[in-house]
Amino acid sequence: MRRIVTQSLGGSLALFCLVAQFTECLSAQRPNIVVIVADDLGWNDVSFHGSDQIPTPNIDALAYGGIILNNYYVSPICTPTRGALMSGRHPIHTGLQHSVIYSSEKYGLPLEEKIMPQWFKELGYRTHIVGKEYWGVDWRRNLDLIRNETNLYSTDLFTVEAVNIINKHDTSQPLFLYLPHQAVHSGNTGGDPLQAPQHYVDRFLHIKNYHRRLFAGMVAALDDSIGTVVKTLESRGMMNNTIIMFTTDNGGPANGFDANAANNFPLRGVKATLWEGGVRGVGFIHSPLLKKQGYVYNNMLHVCDWLPTLYKAAGGSPSVMKNLDGYDHWESLSDKRKGKRKEILHNIDPKGQGHSGLRVGDYKILVGDVGMSWDDWYPPWQNPADTELLHINNTQKYGHFLNKKESAVVDRHAKYFNKMVASNMGYEMEIDFDNEDADKVSPMTDSYYHKGAPVRVDCGPKPFNASTNCDPRKSPCLFHIPSDPCEYNNIAEQNKDLVIQMLTRLMHYENTMVPPLNGPEDPAGNPKYHDGAWVPWVKL
Repeated sequence: MRRIVTQSLGGSLALFCLVAQFTECLSAQRPNIVVIVADDLGWNDVSFHGSDQIPTPNIDALAYGGIILNNYYVSPICTPTRGALMSGRHPIHTGLQHSVIYSSEKYGLPLEEKIMPQWFKELGYRTHIVGKEYWGVDWRRNLDLIRNETNLYSTDLFTVEAVNIINKHDTSQPLFLYLPHQAVHSGNTGGDPLQAPQHYVDRFLHIKNYHRRLFAGMVAALDDSIGTVVKTLESRGMMNNTIIMFTTDNGGPANGFDANAANNFPLRGVKATLWEGGVRGVGFIHSPLLKKQGYVYNNMLHVCDWLPTLYKAAGGSPSVMKNLDGYDHWESLSDKRKGKRKEILHNIDPKGQGHSGLRVGDYKILVGDVGMSWDDWYPPWQNPADTELLHINNTQKYGHFLNKKESAVVDRHAKYFNKMVASNMGYEMEIDFDNEDADKVSPMTDSYYHKGAPVRVDCGPKPFNASTNCDPRKSPCLFHIPSDPCEYNNIAEQNKDLVIQMLTRLMHYENTMVPPLNGPEDPAGNPKYHDGAWVPWVKL
């Protein structure tokens, strides 16, 4: 802090300097905030939700040591979720409720919407984004194109960039880092859509399905990245004053949806649907600044709640934010008490045949084609034939089809799994992989490992008519989510008054909705017209 000699200053100028000094002091005390977004990560793709295929020790350590969000919802696809995260506004109020923004479409989150880094800059934060791209050269440092990062893995590149930012950060100023990964989204068609460095894929020889094994390698790279970021924060002495928020942008594209091998089991449906598998998100918050930690938060929370929640945690007043759809949950989370949110609008999409979904209290209503082509319950691919046979043989235990050499490798992985799973993810394991990348399994230091039991979804027995008792294209479907998280039992017929009430509530939301902003793609935006790069092409 600067030393101020007030004797040589006039009264008003001295007061100004003291106010500036006080503001600077407040800024230095504000927590660092790191927002990490995984792309297309499914409910059953993390071991803190009970995945017995893919261990995620670094993610789990933060989740178990922080607050696991067990009633947390995002949008069914990426654009509306990211718009809501940044603006605190529901997609129906920003025009992002239909589909995604394709790269050469001439629209986006409206410019009048003030977004998260803008709010934090006003509190004295140094803000950074390190994140995803699309087909064509789109690597940039600030506004400068970067063309020499080809044939490198984006998860690793983002990690290096995030580490560099943290290492160079002036700790007298609070840091806001937004880290939206490409992982674990499938890549562009024309090649293998699922890709990961071989040393990550080799950790998962117990998964005999080729696509799921590649996907597991992608998750492992993401998990290591998060561990490395935390380790770097710790080495800089920043972790004790940092809030880490982690979220997926939508449910997993399971069973080959989008050429992917993510998984939401036992939840119903996939990405781009309003079934729980499409909108119930993987998420947690971790910080030593939370008064209560190491528990499961079962209150409803929506992705648009993060802006006011983190702003409050940073010392700001959410009351200055006008027209927000999000709620401030910071004190509810920190004090482990009842939250403010009573309902969640999953979406209203007026285009095409139209569809909508709404959660009020314990009940959820679905209307229209909410994803009837992908409305099943899809277990994770395990064996080679699962890809073609839609999981008919997926109950085989790993190792069943292995040769002698492969079995020896799997035994080592099984030892790792047994240490983790059988001990309820205690992390007192000894890693003895016979390769130089073994240390990458757990980049974080021992001080950040926490014990915890996986938070699983218990669906109960599946009724014989689970697949046929609901068709919201014909009539609304109603589910009681706490007792029926897998949406087995449509109870609309027995609760007609409640259906009417919820339809009325949907009409209220519809009356506040703005039209979708989607428009045709502009061929002039194609990188082939711009030396193979994505650049601004529309003159305003």
